Amino acid sequence: MTTEARQPIIAPSILSADFSKLGEEIAEVSHADWIHVDIMDGHFVPNLSFGADITKAAHKSTDQPLDVHLMIENPEKWVDNYIDAGASCVIFHVEATSNPSALAQHIRERGVRAGFSLRPGTAIEPYLPHLEEFDQVLVMSVEPGFGGQKFMPDQLEKVRTLRQEIDTRNLDVIIEIDGGISAETIAQAAEAGCDAFVAGSAVYKHSDRNAAIDELRELAQRAR
Repeated sequence: MTTEARQPIIAPSILSADFSKLGEEIAEVSHADWIHVDIMDGHFVPNLSFGADITKAAHKSTDQPLDVHLMIENPEKWVDNYIDAGASCVIFHVEATSNPSALAQHIRERGVRAGFSLRPGTAIEPYLPHLEEFDQVLVMSVEPGFGGQKFMPDQLEKVRTLRQEIDTRNLDVIIEIDGGISAETIAQAAEAGCDAFVAGSAVYKHSDRNAAIDELRELAQRAR
């Protein structure tokens, strides 16, 4: 599906939310298409976030799909925990597993969408022949592990490569971008070919979270 045929998907990252009132924080982003859940183990990335328990709590708080991004080592050991917790899509890093295709197949067999992500320094080209094995590709436009980093525009070249490949082969694969997405950067990501946009501080530091989501979606739509 081409990017023009798909409405922009806005996925607030609860990494930027106040965990002491997670249910309320999720309720305040009711205009979101997805809820993005960042899982970090302190090994694959230096930061440590939360686990399947918080994912399950988020699932109980909303009907919105949970977009779960595993920034962890050995994701094949843990994907079932997050599927059982209510993930709608599980995204793992290609750098963290020896067999991305087999892991994607397992995730899909569990009835959940499968996605892969890659660090800014990892080339996309080796994974292009396997795109049909996935439902989603998450391009990191910051180094994974911490929120609030500056957007890396050079990563949009990966997006352009993916967009051309997906459209040429007529694949139904969503291109998602995560890192430094804001009202100032979302247009260039949309123009490059992104379908889905993870936004943390751009939503949760806004006084009106739903207004921020609506603005991001409108800016992305206008840039296409």
